[in-house]
Amino acid sequence: MNVTTHVQKRPIALLLAGLLSTSAYGANEEETDKLADGETMLVTAEQELKQQPGVSTITAQDIEKSPPVNDLSDIIRKMPGVNLTGNTANGSRGNNRQIDIRGMGPENTLILIDGVPASSRNSVRYSWRGERDSRGDTNWVPPEMVERIEVIRGPAAARYGSGAAGGVVNIITKRPTNDWHGSLSLYTNQPEDDKEGATKRANFNLSGPLAGDALTMRLYGNINKTDADAFDINTAENGSAAAGREGVRNKDINSVLSWKLTPEQILDFSYGYSRQGNIYAGDTQYSNGGGNALIESLQGDETNRLYRQSYGIAHNGIWDWGQSKLTFNYEKTNNTRLQEGTTGSGEGRINSNTYSTSRFESYRAGSEVSFPLELLRDQTVTLGAEWNRDELNDPASMQATNASGVVIGDVSGDASARNSKNTATISSLYFEDNIAATDSTEVIPGLRFDYHDSFGANWSPSLNISQGLGDHFTLKAGIARAFKAPNLYQSTEGYLLSTRGNGCPIGIATGSCYLLGNEDLDPEVSVNKELGIEFINEGYVAGITWFRNDYKNKIVAGTDIIGYASNGNNILQWSNGGKAVVEGLEGNMTIPVIRDTLEWRTNATYMIQSKDKDTGNPLSIIPEYTINTMLDWQVTQDFSSNLNWTMYGRQKPREYAESRTEAGSLSTKEVGAYSVFGLNFNYDLTKNLRANAGISNLLDKRIYREAEGASTYNEPGRAYYAGLTMSF
Repeated sequence: MNVTTHVQKRPIALLLAGLLSTSAYGANEEETDKLADGETMLVTAEQELKQQPGVSTITAQDIEKSPPVNDLSDIIRKMPGVNLTGNTANGSRGNNRQIDIRGMGPENTLILIDGVPASSRNSVRYSWRGERDSRGDTNWVPPEMVERIEVIRGPAAARYGSGAAGGVVNIITKRPTNDWHGSLSLYTNQPEDDKEGATKRANFNLSGPLAGDALTMRLYGNINKTDADAFDINTAENGSAAAGREGVRNKDINSVLSWKLTPEQILDFSYGYSRQGNIYAGDTQYSNGGGNALIESLQGDETNRLYRQSYGIAHNGIWDWGQSKLTFNYEKTNNTRLQEGTTGSGEGRINSNTYSTSRFESYRAGSEVSFPLELLRDQTVTLGAEWNRDELNDPASMQATNASGVVIGDVSGDASARNSKNTATISSLYFEDNIAATDSTEVIPGLRFDYHDSFGANWSPSLNISQGLGDHFTLKAGIARAFKAPNLYQSTEGYLLSTRGNGCPIGIATGSCYLLGNEDLDPEVSVNKELGIEFINEGYVAGITWFRNDYKNKIVAGTDIIGYASNGNNILQWSNGGKAVVEGLEGNMTIPVIRDTLEWRTNATYMIQSKDKDTGNPLSIIPEYTINTMLDWQVTQDFSSNLNWTMYGRQKPREYAESRTEAGSLSTKEVGAYSVFGLNFNYDLTKNLRANAGISNLLDKRIYREAEGASTYNEPGRAYYAGLTMSF
């Protein structure tokens, strides 16, 4: 393998990378740095981040050994500090669950694909209670096409800018190869209960040279379908009329053309197209079986479709002085869905058989240089600049609330008079320095500056430190200020929501309410801290980390009356709320029971507190603790199996009512602690044919959604799965 690297990795850096990027699945540096034959390795600033605390890596080998899934979120959820949750503590869209890192909520988790933010969920309307009816952005890449996934938590995530206060998930796809390789994968998942949706998936991958080693390509395609749960699944089991899990259809095609101008200069052209449609299982805002003929007639239909296109150009270079990266990216999402209500209790409920389209476009440019520096101590300096412009055009959501003839402050109640478009531009500069202060001390200061064209400047300083303690222990600590800019719905004056009264906040005794966008918001700010210690020796790994995020300026639907409409209704607007705190512990352990044969890997997360300091409500409903453990047995060279177990602690609901409707009737229902076991087998039938099979939820522990309290999602029961991959 011809590996060229200009930036020399110091021994302490290599040691820290091995210590601090340890995956819950036991990834090592050899696996995470594995490249295609003849590929030039670029030691980017992202790879240098592995030296910082709060970073876990899932490799392609880890994914192969794990039970197959149809959405990468089901693999990512098993990392320390990660859970799946509805968008907010409200939980009314609980069965559309997304990645939630350290209890900060999905809106504070930044999803990247090959280092570029995936922003399709931003095309989905933002509700009064701060939710999006979205699956998130983790299902655009099939698991078989993943080279690795980096999960970056806490202070290390601050350098990524707006939206990373909770953390970052970077999904890195497989690179083009210098020899022709290809694969075809088939997968099916069949639940034991025929009321639960089954899954089928097929994808292919083709990679190789077009003109010697100078021009290579990679092409993959994917098609999958997960059926929806039966319309009455929860009614039949516990009498609840809440909807079950929604189904999904995906069609994806993605290509990369890589041109090696020289062995040290690589130019990549990328294009991707995806279509993602739902399979309706019942309205998330409406109880099934309630006599709504329109909703009941839509069972099994597609009620929303996302069409995503992405274009990219990237230049990576190695120079005498260091290395550089220059990127240009464009992403466009058309969100076509049946129209839904934006008023009162009907907000989010499908109320028409007419489709409308929301269009979200994102333009990005970035440059980064990294170079070694000998100034008192060995250092690696990274300097970068980014520019991002987002454009939203959502006429259906902006104009759905119609109060013809009413004047609401400076906004017309007439839907046709309100502008459906909004834009935002953020320009950024960042600096980071990896300093080898001593042979056992790594100090990583950083500073990011962002300027938003509507909300001004924001500074995000950070400091991460790793201190070796003898041969086997490492102390790690970090602190950073992270931020999130207001989204394009919150800041759009023409985005009007209303309620006849019961949806008004507690404290507004009489009258109906209008909620307006606000152009004078401040960004949300989080100060993230963590402190941990890790041990590693001859395959044994153990560590524990304390983290705390102090959160302020959270943007919420306002509770203060700022005026009265011409019809006498109260006027509210999006505003910066009070303070919140999230605090917890993360731990991990790896034990080589029989070296190279039997290994036991575990990670755990315990939430000490997660609450709004004014109300006591959690930022999001997640388990009090989560334990993920796996016993991995390499039976023979060709055959392996693993037993995996996840235990979730009890989940508490919100305790403070936010609206008149909830006053006196807020459910106290909890979800008790429960466990899910799985058994997985992998067998290399031949050199080019691999099979896997297994059972998920082996003991058939089920949770049925009741849409009240913390009971906001379905945990599917026992299912049988099998997969086959043919390669050359």
